Amino acid sequence: MTYTKKDLINLSVCMVLSLIIIPTFIKTEYWYTSILIPWLCLALATIGQQIVMGYTGQLALGAAGFMAAGAFAMFNLILRVPDLGFVGSLIVSGLIAAAFGILFGLPSLKVRGIYLMVATLASQFFIIWMIDKFGWFKNYDSSGIITAQDIVILGKPFTTPLAMYLVCLAVTTVLTLLAMNMARGSTGRNWMAVRDMDIAAESMGVSLLRTKVQAFAISAFYCGVAGALFAFCYLKSLEPVAFDIKLSFKILFMCILGGLGTINGAFIGAAFILLFPVFLNAVGNNVFHGAIDATIISSIEQVIFGLLMIVFMIYEPLGMAKLWENLKQKLRSKFLSANIKNLKSLKKS
Repeated sequence: MTYTKKDLINLSVCMVLSLIIIPTFIKTEYWYTSILIPWLCLALATIGQQIVMGYTGQLALGAAGFMAAGAFAMFNLILRVPDLGFVGSLIVSGLIAAAFGILFGLPSLKVRGIYLMVATLASQFFIIWMIDKFGWFKNYDSSGIITAQDIVILGKPFTTPLAMYLVCLAVTTVLTLLAMNMARGSTGRNWMAVRDMDIAAESMGVSLLRTKVQAFAISAFYCGVAGALFAFCYLKSLEPVAFDIKLSFKILFMCILGGLGTINGAFIGAAFILLFPVFLNAVGNNVFHGAIDATIISSIEQVIFGLLMIVFMIYEPLGMAKLWENLKQKLRSKFLSANIKNLKSLKKS
């Protein structure tokens, strides 16, 4: 897949910002451990949700279940198959989550819409129940919370917040580029054909079985890898409660608010969902001096998220990604018009 000039410019800007600007100017651990690392992990899971929901048009709810599968698979692979290493265990854990994605994606061949969402919701409860029921997955730990192993790559430990941020950044960058290639190639065209009109797509030779199951498998792979990074780099522990239904809804909100069917919308939506509660708490503490209770702030947060979802789904289905593109186009047009005026004034003078 060839990249356009715009892609190369955007990639260069993102790499300079991520690898040079952020490590140089951000020294506090809070930004890495509480903002940047969870942002990358949740953005990666949202890309997985975008593949099955935004590009293929399948209403799926249960991304956190696949994240749990990837996280606990990663723990057991490092524990029981140490020769795989961190990178090998990360890939295999994603493949294990993809197997669950295939299993729970099969109902998409028979049902659709809200019925499919309910069917995929079963993956959320089944995976969490399986991890809780069988102690082998938690190494028979009775405390309920397992400490994640240290990240070691080629004999070098990555234990500092900056090092774990770089690990998440490397994995997210590679998988994001792969997702862009798939979305632009024949695979993405098949996804979008099924999304727009599956009967017409099938009549044109697109296999609904292969396309839908493929989308669920790739989506679950992304969520599994994101769950492993989420547990090992952000939580630094593993517990089934961390991957409950609330996390699945949060990823769904990121997908819708960021913009359905857009890769950059996954990052924008994840950033908004993570930073907006921080903004509300800062307003409550600094403006109202803590007079507003934390539970009220949390309720306001949920109300605003709900209203924004309704507004975006009615007036701007492409979400914040489309608003960002419109803003860039307006700024570019103003900049070009200003340059043209300056050139005309110079010619007259």
